[in-house]
Amino acid sequence: MNSSNPREAAGGDAIHVEGLKVWARVGVLPEERSLGQWFVVDLTLWVDLAPAGRSDDLSLTVDYGQAVAAIQTCARQVVCHTLERFSEQILDQVEEIYGPRPIRLVLRKCHPPIPGFDGSISVERWRFAG
Repeated sequence: MNSSNPREAAGGDAIHVEGLKVWARVGVLPEERSLGQWFVVDLTLWVDLAPAGRSDDLSLTVDYGQAVAAIQTCARQVVCHTLERFSEQILDQVEEIYGPRPIRLVLRKCHPPIPGFDGSISVERWRFAG
């Protein structure tokens, strides 16, 4: 990373997929892994959008629908204890589709079973090309 600011290090144009709701079986409690619960995914892919912007040629940009489908499939298949593991699997899938590139992922557990807590819990993960 060339900068102390991850966004600056990623640089350039970006495509954002925000608010993707998925049902997954992730959590410390056995019922979380057997019954599942809601998660929200925000994904940012850094890509040069200028060629597609100039030409309107779909082949010169990324198909973000592939990322959405991969995340949905991953959520259906995953069974694990931690957000860290679930996020790692999502990042692996996205990188498999688009190759190494700057990626930012926020994975949010919507209703964690914590007594007296009505918020959400999230992890933020980054991958950098090269």
